[in-house]
Amino acid sequence: MKKTIKTLAVIGLIVSLAAGLTSCQKKESGVKKIQVAHTNYYKPYDFVNENNESDGFEVAVLKEVDKLLPQYEFVYNPTSDDDLLIGVLQGKYDVGTKGVWRTAEREKKYVFPKNPIGASVIGIVVRTETTGQIHDLPSFAKYSGKLVPIGAANAMYSVIDEYNKSAKDDEKIDLIAGDNFLASDAYVWVNEKRYDGYVDIKLSFQNNILEEGAPYADFKDKLSYIPYKGIPTWPLFNVKNQELADAYDEAIQKLIADGTVSKLAIQYFGEDVSALLK
Repeated sequence: MKKTIKTLAVIGLIVSLAAGLTSCQKKESGVKKIQVAHTNYYKPYDFVNENNESDGFEVAVLKEVDKLLPQYEFVYNPTSDDDLLIGVLQGKYDVGTKGVWRTAEREKKYVFPKNPIGASVIGIVVRTETTGQIHDLPSFAKYSGKLVPIGAANAMYSVIDEYNKSAKDDEKIDLIAGDNFLASDAYVWVNEKRYDGYVDIKLSFQNNILEEGAPYADFKDKLSYIPYKGIPTWPLFNVKNQELADAYDEAIQKLIADGTVSKLAIQYFGEDVSALLK
């Protein structure tokens, strides 16, 4: 009996030492927890699924990035747009992702990596009755070029402005800076022929008009979507996290090369949206 007790004591000591050693190794390894913020509603980019878990294309990509970076442990924080932007800016979060487009204003506040995380498809919404004459931006310009005004600070304004700079005179779009408004207003204005086109994100058009039970399903047979190009979407890093951004770049280049990013895009979007950036 005494021998058994001694044996159990030795085993217990060994287990305790092993646990202590593992704990020390973790501390010595310098694994740093990275607070990742993502929007909690923006399907399929970033959202919280039915199991109350962080999910979405961009979240899935970052989880793959994390696997390639043993020095970091990513912790995911579902949140609102405003909290994400302010939180990353102030250092509450190390990185944030929400289908972000790159703008000059944001470049002053955040660190952008060299490689985007994905893409969103931008195009124009037109009346279905006009699709025989309108099939791209040049044909839209020749049809009328009458576009729903876009806020000057909106990234979509920059996209059309860039298009106009390289377009022929008869293929330039009538770009007017306007106030912010609801997408539903723009759909109504195009349908009522107040304007002939509205710049929209493909995902927005699908969710608002095409999906079963969409809020503006009444426009399903009246409006059509014509894609223009893919716009890169980026993770935003706090200004003190350049080293983390560099590590992200190294990892995502491998994930792009081995097809992981394309596979995840097809899983979440039904198509490889990043291919539209080429």
